[in-house]
Amino acid sequence: MPTPEEIREVLKINVKDPELMLNVVDLGLIYDITVEDKSATIAMTLTSPGCPVGPMILGDAQRYVHQAFPELEEVNIDLVWTPFWNPSMMSEDAREELGIF
Repeated sequence: MPTPEEIREVLKINVKDPELMLNVVDLGLIYDITVEDKSATIAMTLTSPGCPVGPMILGDAQRYVHQAFPELEEVNIDLVWTPFWNPSMMSEDAREELGIF
């Protein structure tokens, strides 16, 4: 079974916010990843509750993880709003890219 770190790397490489053109890991949208038996659960958020590309981002996360690790029978996305996302959750590189210091 994959580790949470391996799943995080797949998300970082493959899943981007198409409006900001940054990956969901560097944006700070991935809160937790658990792997139990043959199931992975990814607790993540979006930059805002009304994010128009939210369904696409969530679908991409599920699809890419399942493709990378076909041994997982389930890849569940748990959309959470607590804590509410804010720019301080981004990596330093992401903040620099967007000009947020």
